[in-house]
Amino acid sequence: MTDLWASVAVLCAAVLLCETLRRAGARVLAGAGWLYLLEAVSTFQLCCCTHELKLLGEMAPPEPALGLTLTYMMTVVHVLTFREATCNPAAALEKVCRGTSSLKAAARVVACQFGAAFAARFFARSVWSLGLSDSHVRHQKFGFRCFDPLGGTLLEAAGAELACAFAFQAVVMHAHRVDEKLRVHVIAGVVTAAVYAAGNLSGAVFNPVLAFSLQFPCSGHSYLEYCFVYWLGPALGMASCILLFEKILPFLSGRNAAEADRPEVRMQKMQ
Repeated sequence: MTDLWASVAVLCAAVLLCETLRRAGARVLAGAGWLYLLEAVSTFQLCCCTHELKLLGEMAPPEPALGLTLTYMMTVVHVLTFREATCNPAAALEKVCRGTSSLKAAARVVACQFGAAFAARFFARSVWSLGLSDSHVRHQKFGFRCFDPLGGTLLEAAGAELACAFAFQAVVMHAHRVDEKLRVHVIAGVVTAAVYAAGNLSGAVFNPVLAFSLQFPCSGHSYLEYCFVYWLGPALGMASCILLFEKILPFLSGRNAAEADRPEVRMQKMQ
């Protein structure tokens, strides 16, 4: 229980620190500078909190229900505090493809995200070196080493990341149809369900920059293999979701509508 409360304290401290930086930045910066700061700080928060949750799950795993509850609650906190930040390079590239952002702006956003993810590694190690809990002390004795995060083959893990990214993107694309007060809980519910379903296979990260911070330092596989699982898998999941809902399904519904307007179809309906 001491490990749990120490981790909760670390999570709260990380969120409070980042929220203070966001509010201070909102008063000082404007325009693109504010957006870059928002992406960097929010990505830093996401990575720091997930580092702590991952360590807690590995060193002093709580009851499954409690672990999923923590995941749900932290996702709610992230969604409520991130504002317009996406904390995902795939989202920045999506804006470029849609023509709502330039390639240079997207490159700056991605650079801010990866810089924050890299900084989160050192922040987490600095906190763990304080020895606030037995989990932190044991992890320090292992030299803060991270071991193989994959619980299946590379194809299974990549498929899990693809499926999680597909489900998350589908919810984000259709969240506007849900009552505004319920949107954050729907998103948190999907993330929690993804962690429950695919956590044992790949960790259910489905975010390239978060995976870079959490999983890439781990032993067990090469850098390219991690790129295949944690970068290509989510990218294909997001792309296939957009393709399905914005291209394939509208095309099929348009074709069906056209067929319904044919004279012979109208005559059949009248008979």
